[in-house]
Amino acid sequence: MKIFLDTASIAEIKKGLEYGIVDGVTTNPSLVAKEGKEFIPLVREITSLVPGPVSVEVTARTPEEMIAQAERYAAIAANVVIKVPINLEGLQVVKALSVRGIRTNVTLVFSPSQALLAAKAGASYVSPFVGRIDDVSGDGMALVEDIAAIFGNYAIATEIIVASVRHPLHFVQAARIGADVATIPFATLVQLLNHPLTTSGMERFLKDWEKVKNPGR
Repeated sequence: MKIFLDTASIAEIKKGLEYGIVDGVTTNPSLVAKEGKEFIPLVREITSLVPGPVSVEVTARTPEEMIAQAERYAAIAANVVIKVPINLEGLQVVKALSVRGIRTNVTLVFSPSQALLAAKAGASYVSPFVGRIDDVSGDGMALVEDIAAIFGNYAIATEIIVASVRHPLHFVQAARIGADVATIPFATLVQLLNHPLTTSGMERFLKDWEKVKNPGR
């Protein structure tokens, strides 16, 4: 399973890349707004740092405006993926961009039917938001299972990005299901590494090593 960082923070991206396990980045207007930087230069910097896909979301409303915006964003770098909402206009945009050879990530997916329609329109990725479903007493990972089963039935090449990941269990469940990608905040990436038994074990090893180095103490 590939790991994307869900952030627009240059500092977080640089740190994540140091881990050697980050395959791409997803952004959205909210994440970009948090950085307080000019949009196009920020995207250009992110795409220059990240070797894999970088999702950049369109914010226009009409299909024509979204396509024009998408073409501008795609021209920034070869690894830009255009993030498009799952609605009627979005499907039109995905179809048009797929014809142009521009990759797309269909976002805010909350049902298997939305995912299937996006795939049929030519989406490169679909992003089910598991945490937001859990927030309203649903089962976000059940949605991922359904999408994976449907895509498997028809050998659909569209990749599943598990988004709105709230905690390490979401990450493990996504891998168990066989999702193609999990996009996670930097804080969750850190949580994946932390375990109290690892911490206590390392402390014990270091204490014992001190005894080896200083046997008289």
